[in-house]
Amino acid sequence: MIFISRIHALVRKEFQSLLSTKSGRLLLIMPVILQTALFPFAATLEVKNAALAVFNEDHGRASVEMMQRFAASGAFTRIIPVWSAPQLEDAIGRRQALLAVHIPADFSRKIAAGDTSPVQVILDGRRSNSSQIAFNYLQSVLDVYLKDRATGAGRVVPSEIVARNWFVPNLEYTYFILPSLVAIITTIGSLIVTALSVAREREQGTFEQLLVSPLSPEMIMIGKAVPAVCVGFFQATLILIAAVYIYHVPFRGNLALLYGAMFFYALALVGVGLFISSISKTQQQAFLGAFVFMVPAILLSGYTAPVENMPLWLQHVTWINPVRHFVEVVKGVFLKNASFARVCTLVLPLVVIGVVNLTLAALMFRRKAA
Repeated sequence: MIFISRIHALVRKEFQSLLSTKSGRLLLIMPVILQTALFPFAATLEVKNAALAVFNEDHGRASVEMMQRFAASGAFTRIIPVWSAPQLEDAIGRRQALLAVHIPADFSRKIAAGDTSPVQVILDGRRSNSSQIAFNYLQSVLDVYLKDRATGAGRVVPSEIVARNWFVPNLEYTYFILPSLVAIITTIGSLIVTALSVAREREQGTFEQLLVSPLSPEMIMIGKAVPAVCVGFFQATLILIAAVYIYHVPFRGNLALLYGAMFFYALALVGVGLFISSISKTQQQAFLGAFVFMVPAILLSGYTAPVENMPLWLQHVTWINPVRHFVEVVKGVFLKNASFARVCTLVLPLVVIGVVNLTLAALMFRRKAA
C-alpha cells in the first residue's frame, strides 16, 4: 500500500503540472482538433481539381467526346485548350497543367474505322507522384471511352480486369488517414509528455529532491509513465470518436483489442521518452530529442509510403520502430477486423521494444541516482 500511495502522489503531481495552466490544457486538446480537422484533407495522395492541357488537332466527334469525358472526371476540373506544341510545353513548364494530352489530326477517322490511334500524354516530372496518379485516372477514362465505343459499334470487347478493393471499397482516403492518425497522435502525446516531465523537474531544480525522497527510481519512472499513457489514450479516443461519428469511417474490429495493443505501444513510447528526458538537461533539449525520434519513426512507419517500397536493409531497420507495428494494428483492427492471433503477432515486437526501452531508461535513472 505504501508503494501504491507514493506512486499515486507522484501521478497526481504530474497531472496537476499538466492541467494546472490553460496553456497546458490546450496543449492536450488543440493538436488533436487541428490534426483531425486538417489531416484528412491536407495529408492526401488523391489528385483532385487538377488542370489538363489539351492540344486537339482533330476536332472530330470522337476527340470532342473524349475531351468531354476528361472534363466530367473528378480529377480534372480545368481543361486548358492549347493550339500548338510550344503552347503545350509552356503549359507544363509554367505549372499551369499537371498533364498535357496531344490528340493527332486523324484520331476520329481511325477510331471510326476501328483502328488504333496513338494519343500522347505528357506528365510533369517535377510532380512525379501526383502526375502518375492523375495519369492513371486519365487512362481509366480513356479505357472506358474506348470500351463504350466498341460496344456501341457491335465489336467484340476484349477481356478486362475487374478490380475489387477489399476493406476500403471506394478507396476513400480518409479511411486510411484517420486510423493512421490514431497512431500518430498517440505517439506525439505520450512521447512529448514523458520527455518533458523529467526535463522539467531538472530545469526547475526538483529532480534531485525526487531522487533523495522515499521514491525509488522505478517508482519515479512509473509515476512519470502513467500520465503519459493516460494522455495518449485520451487523445487517441478523441480521434476514434471523430473518425467514426464525424468522418463515418467504419470500425469493424474489437475495441478492447485495439486498446490492449495501444497500452503496449504507449509503454514502448514511454521508454523512449524517459530515456530522452534522462539525458536532457532542459525541456528544450527534451523536445528536440523527441522531435528527432518522431520524424524518422513516422517516415519509417508505412504512414507516408509503404514499407515494402523501401530498400531491404531499411525494411529490417523498421522492425525496431514501434510506430510501424502500431500503424498496422490500428488499420487492421479498424478496417478489417483483424483476429486476436494477428494482433498478437504485431504486439509482440511492441512488448520487446518496450522492455528494451524501459530497461535502458531504468539504467539511466539509476545512474543519475547513484
